[in-house]
Amino acid sequence: MEKVIIFSAPSGAGKTTIVRHLLGKYKQLMFSISATTRNKREHEKDGVDYYFLTHEDFKRKIEHNDFLEYEQVYDGLYYGTLKSEIKRIWSLGKIVVFDVDVVGGKNLKTYFGSKALGIFVKPPSLDVLTERLRLRKTETAESLKTRIAKATVEMTFEKEFDVALVNNDLNTTFAEAERLIESFIAE
Repeated sequence: MEKVIIFSAPSGAGKTTIVRHLLGKYKQLMFSISATTRNKREHEKDGVDYYFLTHEDFKRKIEHNDFLEYEQVYDGLYYGTLKSEIKRIWSLGKIVVFDVDVVGGKNLKTYFGSKALGIFVKPPSLDVLTERLRLRKTETAESLKTRIAKATVEMTFEKEFDVALVNNDLNTTFAEAERLIESFIAE
């Protein structure tokens, strides 16, 4: 059966760290590369971390119905899942792993239904989340304020997912994520 695993969380909750750990451990998993209009960060590679698209290219793909889901996360900043990406991964006989924001995760969970395991990664508290975002040193004071306000709303989406995974201690979180993945793979 074609399966997908969805990791969603507010920015800074640790979902990407968890996903990277699992992808390194389970060879049957493959990362779904999202498309975005945001600027590429120094360490990122096009076609590996994201498909970096211009606004015009993104809107053209919307018009051609190329996205499974997409959204404008912030003003002028789009993210989306290309249908071709899911087909590519399934054609390799792999399980798709998503690392997406909570609205995208909710939409993917709705779309895939029982083929999906939806995991909501949450920080122990908003204070911990704020500190994690500060330590990243990728945010301005204004963007940090925006992300925390968004995270406050996103925390209310937990019930839209199959399970919540509190990321307090990373090793404990890894172990719990592994248990969830192994159980889902075995179904």
